[in-house]
Amino acid sequence: MTNADAKRHAPATLRNRAAITDVLREVLPAQGMILEIASGSGEHVVHFADRFPDIQWQPSDPEPTALASIASWAEDSGLTNIAPPLALDASATHWPVQSVDAILCINMIHISPWSATQGLMSGASQHLPDEAPLFVYGPFRRAGTQTAPSNEAFDESLRSRNPDWGLRDLEAVEALASEMDLSLERVVEMPANNLSVVFRKSGQS
Repeated sequence: MTNADAKRHAPATLRNRAAITDVLREVLPAQGMILEIASGSGEHVVHFADRFPDIQWQPSDPEPTALASIASWAEDSGLTNIAPPLALDASATHWPVQSVDAILCINMIHISPWSATQGLMSGASQHLPDEAPLFVYGPFRRAGTQTAPSNEAFDESLRSRNPDWGLRDLEAVEALASEMDLSLERVVEMPANNLSVVFRKSGQS
């Protein structure tokens, strides 16, 4: 049995999970293994596993407290399509996974060093089959588009906490993905000035 006190709660999860689910319905395969990078509290993966029962979900996070929270949420859900969470750092050279059918990464890129985004793209390129999706969600800066004041304030707050954090330029993330044979498929405007960004393994590697 897991410890109920291990559960963490991320309020943003309740606000954005329905909108994210709507995009995922258009992106994810009907079946397969989906790896979530930086699962955090575990609330997202439980919600998605309930909404997509034919998909197997593999949560992961580098933080022990997050891993305990994910395990607790998953156990209490009673869902059988959630694998035990993996200790996985996106910036690591080697991930403890085999081939997966899609990768999700929600609200990590802006609260981690750039090396984590580099690792995310490299890992996705290594582990995704051709044409499989990498789904990324969060706030970004976009060339030619005025950044919302709330995002500007958020960026300042992030950088004050850790100078290696902050909103990334979507164009820089796209360029990095392209170097790793991941092609930008679509950008979807989301509530609260966030974006859903979908890349596909191009099959050029």
